Amino acid sequence: MKPEEAWNIAYSQMEIQFDRASFETWLRGAAFLGFEAGVFRVGVGNAYARDMLQNRLYRDVRRVVSDVWGERVELCFEVYKPPAPASGDEDLPLFRLLARQAAENTPLHQKIGRPVRPDLPESELNPRFTFQRFVVNSANRLTVEAALAVAESPASVYNPFLLYGGVGLGKTHLLQAIAHACRERGLRAIYIPSEAFTNDLVDAIRQKTTAMFRDKYRSADVLLVDDIQFIAGKESTQEEFFHTFNTLYTFNKQIVLASDRHPGQLHTLEDRLRSRFGGGLIMDLQPPEFETRLAILEMWAEERGVKLPPGVAETIANRARTNVRELEGIFNQIVATSQLSRRALSVDVAQGVLDGYRRPRHHVTLARVLDVTARYHGVSVSELTGPRRTQKLTLARQIGMYLAREVTQASLPQIGEAFGGRAHSTVLHSCNKIAEDLETDELLRRGVETMQKELFGGAD
Repeated sequence: MKPEEAWNIAYSQMEIQFDRASFETWLRGAAFLGFEAGVFRVGVGNAYARDMLQNRLYRDVRRVVSDVWGERVELCFEVYKPPAPASGDEDLPLFRLLARQAAENTPLHQKIGRPVRPDLPESELNPRFTFQRFVVNSANRLTVEAALAVAESPASVYNPFLLYGGVGLGKTHLLQAIAHACRERGLRAIYIPSEAFTNDLVDAIRQKTTAMFRDKYRSADVLLVDDIQFIAGKESTQEEFFHTFNTLYTFNKQIVLASDRHPGQLHTLEDRLRSRFGGGLIMDLQPPEFETRLAILEMWAEERGVKLPPGVAETIANRARTNVRELEGIFNQIVATSQLSRRALSVDVAQGVLDGYRRPRHHVTLARVLDVTARYHGVSVSELTGPRRTQKLTLARQIGMYLAREVTQASLPQIGEAFGGRAHSTVLHSCNKIAEDLETDELLRRGVETMQKELFGGAD
């Protein structure tokens, strides 16, 4: 038996013997690269899969391969990029294959072009929200494949493309990943939260620049609108978005939407919009499984240069089960506590942090966050939510918004409303800035930790 044949047989057996989540997350797509001196070289798609297979699943994989080969073997896992198939079709996932076939047979009337204004301002994208950084689990694999198909062939089949799911499951990440991919190909991709779309419309009406507003959004190649459920009940916004949707669809431009619920459950949304949202592809995002949570933690640790001793990742993954945002919050708290206390990161440190002040989020309200933030910074709540923009107040607001996102269940628009009616984009910018500064500013970390302890200590 040739080594490659032995690997293929072992691979098939592992698909049967291993639990589905582990196989889909770590072994799906693994390929035989070579055999020398009793060592099988196996290629995998990323460094996280390589490390997991080399360190945690090594014995199980080696046992299966050794049984097939007839003697004990060793394994070496390497990150590799598979070559593109000659025909480009046989090995494509279903969603991307259908998208490509549809793109090749697009009727001529659907290929009508439209002038694009070269100076159109672009929405800000988070550089971390790319396809490469989205860890796939077995439940979300088809959803991610569909998003990749949209990014590769905009408006060919899945138009509109709508993602829905709970808080912190990756909807914004996937929307921005599509936007990144489209911009890299030279397409005009606009990502915007629905509240920012509404604010832009209000400004345009007030300043009598609605023609420029319409040209801004209707000349996009790809329009991505986050939290679309928040336009429900806003008649002018729904009216304008309806016509924007129709114009883009008519000129064969891609529309991508994200919602916290299936469009059929958005009962306060106009029927004509619900009908159009349901006319494309609707996919959901599910909470990450245990193995996926481990992979995400390993990725964050590698990016930040943090070594996770055995058991720490498992401890964190077992506590944060509902969404990735909660997982990130717990991870940041444990790493920050370890660094500030000058204690080595360990299971005891992680468990101590979790037991000490990590309480369920629903115990902390936005009002509580406002009160604690204001008192810590020596200002009043009315000043914190008011229009003044001194350096002290601006920093206090940014920290308060960051804390609100980390310790409450409130959405970004709800946080903005609590902080004096500030825009979704302002809240997002504030949260990202504080999260970035926390990595280098020890004084800031101490202040945030103090406020977190007070929030959870008096939350009951």
